[in-house]
Amino acid sequence: MTRIISPQLGLARVPVDHDHARELQAVSEILDSAPEITFLVEQELLRHGDVAADVGCPGMTSEQVLRSLVIKQMNGYSYEELAFHLADSISYRWFCRFPAFEGTPKKSTLNENIKLLSEETLEAIHRILVGIGQEERIETGRKVRVDCTVTESNIHYPTDASLLFDGVRTLTRLLRELSEQGADIRFSDHTKRAKRRWLEIQNARNQEARVPLYGDLMEVTQWTVNYAREAVSRLMDPAVGSGLWTAPILALWSETVIHYVGLIERVIDQTWWRVIEEKKVPSPEKVVSLFEPHTDVIVKDRRDTLFGHKLCLTTGVSSMVLDCVILEGNPADSSLAVEMIRRQETMYGRPPRQAAFDGGFASRDNLADIRSEGVQDVMFHKKRGLEVSEMAKSTWVYRCLRRFRAGIEGTISFLKRCFGLDRCTWKGYRSFKAYVWSSIISANLLVLARHKLARAVAEAGG
Repeated sequence: MTRIISPQLGLARVPVDHDHARELQAVSEILDSAPEITFLVEQELLRHGDVAADVGCPGMTSEQVLRSLVIKQMNGYSYEELAFHLADSISYRWFCRFPAFEGTPKKSTLNENIKLLSEETLEAIHRILVGIGQEERIETGRKVRVDCTVTESNIHYPTDASLLFDGVRTLTRLLRELSEQGADIRFSDHTKRAKRRWLEIQNARNQEARVPLYGDLMEVTQWTVNYAREAVSRLMDPAVGSGLWTAPILALWSETVIHYVGLIERVIDQTWWRVIEEKKVPSPEKVVSLFEPHTDVIVKDRRDTLFGHKLCLTTGVSSMVLDCVILEGNPADSSLAVEMIRRQETMYGRPPRQAAFDGGFASRDNLADIRSEGVQDVMFHKKRGLEVSEMAKSTWVYRCLRRFRAGIEGTISFLKRCFGLDRCTWKGYRSFKAYVWSSIISANLLVLARHKLARAVAEAGG
């Protein structure tokens, strides 16, 4: 449930003499200075349910939801840890606007409310924060740097054998749930056999020994798929489906089974081509997870293979993240450079004066297109046949931009170490995008707060 107005706090805040408490105070002031942020969250929550009535347990307000999300991402808490710290910490309770002598939400309530925030709402909040940075002259967007990174999905390392075993155990679990409701369906549990084959494949000495094991595992998986298809067909008979779950639950069960069957059949097919036929399967056609099927295969520098989504980030002099694009597939960096500059022009109403890029963005066409957008100095970390005189007005400017570009590596490390951007722990592609933006928003709020605190200290010392 959702409430429009925050309740009056029971007691005045007890000041805590600690750097983190001062940062929370500064972040709170930033959020208070932009009531449109709270309005956006409020509208998002209202789209998913009615405002709480005067009965039942009081729901979370829009302020509480947003501030709880910031605390969660800022500290890398799970929902269970977040629920504990909100109940235990005076500073966190005050920051999230929970009254002193009232209970705080449980982990399920926090999960339910925070996951309602969509990618669009969080990106709109991000744009407001970038505007605050410009108004406070913390970040003007005149000098930017662009680089790509990868945020991994929350999956185990995918192998053909492990995916086949995942398929058997998942479909068997769903069939068992239906059978326990009294449905007249016939199936055999091959989970133990599939697990044995998976472990034997892992411990096999060579590929020749693996091939017959894979053949048996694929056969067992296909049997389980056939059981699931037959069960879905039988549920269409009213005599079988009546007396079980309600019609919506039966429809959801059937939809879930059909979803997994489609993915598992693709896994069987790709295993056949890769193991039996010894042919390559293109990365866009691969299934690397049954539970996060949106996951892309990202090969980084021909060395590391990562499983998640590629992000293209733009940061400024202040280390604020000015922009982020969550990409599908693994497009070349060189295809993204001009788009990122144009997005900056849309945000600020003008192009940046200087732009620094990683070497993968370099090309003569990109240089010409970026210059045509109005950027005066462009730096690519690798020249790739370009002359310094073509990119910047002087060698000194080029070297300054090259040193400036290195700072984005620290910002990406900061996002991954402190705000969980290395691995998304939320399920589904929609939640993946919301998770990325929530990490960026939390990081930008902390960067803004630290700049304001540093400015206050400088002014006091002056």
